[in-house]
Parts: sequence; C-alpha cells; structure tokens
Amino acid sequence: MTKKSKSSALHNIEGVSQSEITNATSISKIQLKRKAKPTTQELISDIINGNITALSRAITLVESSNPKHLKQANDIIKGCLKHANASVRIGITGVPGVGKSTFIEAFGMHLTSNGKKVAVLAVDPSSSLSKGSILGDKTRMENLVKNENAFIRPSPSGTSLGGVARKTRETIILCEAAGFETIMIETVGVGQSETAVHSMVDFFLLLKLAGAGDELQGIKRGIIEMADAIAINKADGDNLKAAQLAKVEFNRALHLYPQKDSEWQPKVMLCSALKQEGIEELWKLIASYIEHTKTNNYFEHHRREQNKFWLLQTIEDRLKSDFFSQPKIKEALKLQLQLIEDGKTTPFAAAEYLLSL
Repeated sequence: MTKKSKSSALHNIEGVSQSEITNATSISKIQLKRKAKPTTQELISDIINGNITALSRAITLVESSNPKHLKQANDIIKGCLKHANASVRIGITGVPGVGKSTFIEAFGMHLTSNGKKVAVLAVDPSSSLSKGSILGDKTRMENLVKNENAFIRPSPSGTSLGGVARKTRETIILCEAAGFETIMIETVGVGQSETAVHSMVDFFLLLKLAGAGDELQGIKRGIIEMADAIAINKADGDNLKAAQLAKVEFNRALHLYPQKDSEWQPKVMLCSALKQEGIEELWKLIASYIEHTKTNNYFEHHRREQNKFWLLQTIEDRLKSDFFSQPKIKEALKLQLQLIEDGKTTPFAAAEYLLSL
C-alpha cells in the first residue's frame, strides 16, 4: 500500500518552501505603502514642484463628495492659490462629432513642442440613468497622453450646468500651481447652456463643422454670443469649399452681435486637426486676444467677475447639499414624493412644506 502510494502521480512531493518571514515582510511593506497617505502640506509641496501623482491625488480629493475630504481639499486649494493664476484658460465646445478630442490633441502637441506645459480637463457626459461616465478621453488622445509636458484629466459631468464637472474651477487652480501654462477645458457640447465653462475661462472657442446643418442652430442657441473665436474644423479635402462658405456665413452672423465688453471682435478660422493645419494660426489668434485684453485691463476684470460668480455658485451648491443631507429632510421628502404620486399634494405645496422645516 505504501509502495503504491509513492509511485502515484497524486502523492505530495516535498519541495523548497518559501520563506514565511520574507513573505510576511513583503506583504506588510506593500500594505504599508498602500496605506501611506501624504499629509496636506506634503501634497501642496509636491504639487508646486510639478509632481503629477500628487496633483492627481489632490484633484481626486477635490472631486470627492465625501464630507471628510472637503476640509483637506479646501486646505490644499488655499495652499496652492498663491501659486496659481499664471495660465491661459481656454474653453472648447462643439457638438459631438466635431472633432474636439482630435483638435485638442493637435493643439496640445503644438504647444508642448514649443516648450509649454498643457493641462486638459476633459468633461465626459454622465448617464442620467446609471450616473456613470466612460471617461475615454485619454484613449482618444494617444500621443498627448504620453507627452511629459501634458496632463489629461477626464472627469464625469454629473448634473452640473453645461456638462462641466462640479469641481473644475478648483482643479484649474491646482493645475496652475503645478506649473501648467495653458489649460484647456473641453465641455460636453450637447446643446446645454455653456455658461459654466464661459465663467471660468479667458478665451472661449467654438468648434463647428461645415455642411452639418447646425449653422443657424448654433446662432439660435446663443453660444456664438459667448465665443471669442469660431474654428471650422475638418476643413480639408472635399469639405474645404463648404468650410470656406461656412466661414463667410459665420462672419456675417458675428457682425450682427453687439460689441463685447472686451472690445474684441470674434474671428472665424478654418482648421484641420487631422492634418494639423490652422493650429499655429489659431494659437497666434488666442495670444493676440490675451495681449488685447491685458492692454485694456479686461483680462483681470473678467477674472475678478468670475471669482464673484463662483462665490455665489459655491454658496448655492453648499446650501443645496446641506439641505438635502439633513435626516429630517430626507424622511419628509420621501413622504412628500409619495403624496405627489397619490395626487394628494402639489409640487409647490410640497416644496413650501419642506423649506419650512
């Protein structure tokens, strides 16, 4: 019996055992590394020194809805504030399919090739059903994401106005403190109000397509009124003639609007992000705008007005969050929603009751 068991393929063979002490030590080191969290001051210092990992950690804290992270996030922003405000902030919007990601990559590569540090805050639309986002902008910007002078941060839009992530304003400050000189904010661009992105950038760029049938729709939406420039993308090949005609139409439309407070006349340009044509000319136009608005003091005035807007916006967000987080409101809200469903009260009466609690 014993002899048979030894010759069986199923019997145990005594091998070289791994060192339990070594394993335990390695595991404890890994766990310690994972658990180690930098202090607020360490994060601030690392961000100022251009550490991308620290920047990403801080942005995650800023975007977090966990109340425990709020104080640390605010302390980090406060510590970085004096190192911020030295960038050019560019908002980029346009309908889906206009080529925003391709344009941003071509634009970003052009700037980094000239020695500039570029941050891209790309906002992905959140599903109204699942609340999830794909966050696939990094996969659409393969070359830029590998560039050591570029930083791409995709964020879910959530329920924010105009599809702009709720904490984008604070993220801009952190990116500036990390030394990024040009910050591009890509909006969802699905016809929602673009007021939010316009209120946090220096230059607002509208990307358009020729022959897509949205020329008049774009004018109707009022986005053109906010635009400092219109770039007609994919102006190449067979589409070039249509792009040139669209340029004439948009130029006519722009002259119908009253003069901007910046005293800047918006321009219409042609570009092809795929062929990297018109990119350098567009950057020169933006540089010209920045010089113009700094000369007439509109640049600083506009940023001060933006700060006032975001003060009021932050108060509104905080009041809304505090209101709905109250336990008694949560319970009363469930009851009022049921009463509305049963037809026993109206939304206005229910709101009045909840606000009186």
